[in-house]
Amino acid sequence: MTGADRRPRALVVVTGSELVRGDRTDLNGPFLARELLERGLEAARVTIVGDRPDELEAALHEGLEADLCLVSGGLGPTHDDRTIELLARAAGRTLLLGPALEEEIGSLSRAFATRLGRPFADFEPGVRKQATLPEGARSLGLAGTAPGVLLDLGACVAVALPGPPAELQRLWARAVETEPLRRVLGRVRPPRRHLLRLFGVSESAVARALTEAGGDGNGVEVTICARDFEIHVDVLLEEGAEERGETLLAGLRSPLERYLFAEDGEAVEALVLARCRARGLTLATAESCTGGLVAARLTSVPGSSDVFRGGVVAYSDASKRDVLRVPGELLRSDGAVSAAVAEAMAAGAREHLGADVGVSVTGVAGPAGGTAEKPVGLVFVHAVGPEGGRGVELAYPADRDSIRRRATTTALHLVRRVLEPGFPRG
Repeated sequence: MTGADRRPRALVVVTGSELVRGDRTDLNGPFLARELLERGLEAARVTIVGDRPDELEAALHEGLEADLCLVSGGLGPTHDDRTIELLARAAGRTLLLGPALEEEIGSLSRAFATRLGRPFADFEPGVRKQATLPEGARSLGLAGTAPGVLLDLGACVAVALPGPPAELQRLWARAVETEPLRRVLGRVRPPRRHLLRLFGVSESAVARALTEAGGDGNGVEVTICARDFEIHVDVLLEEGAEERGETLLAGLRSPLERYLFAEDGEAVEALVLARCRARGLTLATAESCTGGLVAARLTSVPGSSDVFRGGVVAYSDASKRDVLRVPGELLRSDGAVSAAVAEAMAAGAREHLGADVGVSVTGVAGPAGGTAEKPVGLVFVHAVGPEGGRGVELAYPADRDSIRRRATTTALHLVRRVLEPGFPRG
């Protein structure tokens, strides 16, 4: 099989000592891997490496052995931004100063220096550094003062992108339009992809359903992943495997139908807002142990303001009583962490914020505060809409963050169910 005929191989190198040390979470590696997969090319490896020159150069040497090497980070003006220098060394190319690029970066830096009231001379070394590229490389444009860089080595196409995710994504869109990347990506076909998204079922139950449906293989690849307390079943169909894939999907849908809530990448918070919007309903939240996380998920969706009226973080008994009008007698008799108080909080959110739908969360997130009767991990969620309401009790002993995240996801799914056609159901 010739090099032009075989399936191309891609590697992603993400650099930054802050990522290796755990100070920050890498967002660029997963983004680039998803982008490649959507275009039919699965990354063989995503490598995270610190700023040490020897470690980064070794990772770049390995990356350049692939057909496509994508690099994130290390393009700035400071001493520890070494990606371009080491990429040139790994590729055996000399570094050359680009006068046009120097002028482009310098223009931005001069304006920046003026705003800060500092002399441009302070910025000149960084400008020259960022305008110096490996021989034969080209700029993909600037994100801030850092250029994205494309280097076509023939056997390998290397793309270096800035570390900030928004900047990387902007320049990646330019990179995929270039002839060298089109040449590599033209050798693969995007697979047909189906994403089954489930809630309220275990991974083992989904795995059992997959086995009973015939399992993957023969052009069908299935990945089962627990993500934010949902189960995502990713089904990739290679060319020629469509019929087998549809049979497998039907075999999965049948036993899992009651848990299946979406077959696309739309998040549950977007689905909730869309359902409210379709019915002309508004939504409000009342939260205690989740501290506003449900509201944060909802407001992360652009355009949510036409549905979401607002939220109340009622952490103390006094705020539950005074703001949400939870009866003091109920707080004394049942306690703040109870099904009755969750129901009263949801009703209070509707009334206080003038919404059609209310959802509440109250519980013990820990690590302290639990008792024998109400241990850490006990959470009550309640959602109420025009057709009635429903409550859920969670008993999930875990760390504080996991308890809060699980409660948040459950609250959103409970609203989704309350808004389903035919609610209430048994």
